[in-house]
Amino acid sequence: MGGKITYFFLATVLVLVFGVVAMEGVLLLLTGEPAPMGMGAVAFLLPCVGAWFLWQNTRFARSAQRLARELEAEGGLPANELVRTAGGRIDRDSADEVFARRKAETEDAPADWRTWFRLAVAYHDARDTPRARKAMQRAIALHPSLRLNRRRSRGRG
Repeated sequence: MGGKITYFFLATVLVLVFGVVAMEGVLLLLTGEPAPMGMGAVAFLLPCVGAWFLWQNTRFARSAQRLARELEAEGGLPANELVRTAGGRIDRDSADEVFARRKAETEDAPADWRTWFRLAVAYHDARDTPRARKAMQRAIALHPSLRLNRRRSRGRG
């Protein structure tokens, strides 16, 4: 629950900053001089781009959370089988072993969103965030009831 509150708080602060930057952009546009008008246009566009990224990230997080809840209800969430050091860090050899199993599982059933979800968790545990995100995006695209992301998955051959 703490993560959701933090995310909501930071997203709210970001939206407020977007508003301030957009207002400054409008004020610069109203000066009538070319250089400030150009800076005002850019200052007005930046919050639009930032809002789009915030929306995409929020949609991704909500979809991933929905998959996690569904997989938990099915009893299919991966068990925490990783060995940890005394300091609480994940042992590299343990993460590699779990990752190898998850990868083989995904190769055996590439059309199952559940295997891609578990592979994303394994990538995350191995601290490979870009691949974890791509695997989670694949899981979301394969899930039959998440229509928001179907458009994107259709475009990829």
